[in-house]
Amino acid sequence: MKPTVHDIARSAGVSLATVDRVLNGRPGVRAVTRSKVEEAIAALGFVRDLAAANLAKSRTYSFVFILPDYDNSFMKGLRREVVAASERASTERTEIRIVAVPHFDPHALVAALEEVLADKPNGVAFVAIDAPEVREIAAKLNEAGVPMVTLVSDLPASSRDHYAGIDNIAAGRTAGSLLGRFLSGREAQVAVLAGSMLVRDHRERVEGFLAVMAEAYPNLRVLPVIEGRDDSALVEEKVSEAFEVTPGIAGIYSLGGGNRGLLRVLRKVPVEARPVVVAHDLTDATRAALGEGIIDAVLNQDAGHEVRSAVRVLKAKADGLPVIEAQERIRIDIFLKDNLP
Repeated sequence: MKPTVHDIARSAGVSLATVDRVLNGRPGVRAVTRSKVEEAIAALGFVRDLAAANLAKSRTYSFVFILPDYDNSFMKGLRREVVAASERASTERTEIRIVAVPHFDPHALVAALEEVLADKPNGVAFVAIDAPEVREIAAKLNEAGVPMVTLVSDLPASSRDHYAGIDNIAAGRTAGSLLGRFLSGREAQVAVLAGSMLVRDHRERVEGFLAVMAEAYPNLRVLPVIEGRDDSALVEEKVSEAFEVTPGIAGIYSLGGGNRGLLRVLRKVPVEARPVVVAHDLTDATRAALGEGIIDAVLNQDAGHEVRSAVRVLKAKADGLPVIEAQERIRIDIFLKDNLP
């Protein structure tokens, strides 16, 4: 049974009127009381449903989702979740249009956002590329009153309204801690495999990983970052070269896509010589590799949660309502061979 405002009031020890004030961002609530209500909302998993109110107003929201179009399992899964959200349009009173752009291409992203600026929908969600030209068009969208949510990769210090994704610095630190513990004090060299340092989520994962290596595992030497552009063929080529140039790599942190190429290389390595591997995103390929013992741990983010969060936030912004940050926080899941769902 879904939690209600009555459950929130009971859990926080406040009146229904106070809950209503918090949900609608109205004044007259002390900070400590507001915190109690928000904590109760997060603990109960309460999701505010504006559908009934908007049905009465005959309101339909028009949203645009701009997604990278390439052979990346996670991004394909993200697209499936957006398609699923668009298929719920009749019940959620939304019209969702998906625009595909080449990956890691800031100019293509800017062109798509310029079309959004011309159309002025009720909101736009996009996988950000941290480039000056993207920030510039984001500022124009903000001036035009178009709500913006960044997905998976953020554009901080910009005029976007919300980021729907994991804390990527924390993800990198988590990967570093796992890899360091798996290697258990060995003097060794580890490789870092990224997609592109153009995108902030990859840069932040590297930043978090390197910080933990420096702080806690000085016995591990981190090799220069390999950029595989999330392309499995290019990843296979570059990782093969890395093994040739640096024999005996003991650990790999794969923080982007292209893991099928990495796995093709690892399957050729004798079992006793295989490195410890921490990767991102639970896909068919990484799930199978966990089961085989080729990958040791996978950090995962729930693409469905990210898409649902983006839709909720865009609706709230379109209605001029506050966003409950605790409700929209995306968690980092850690999967080992032993806890695969």
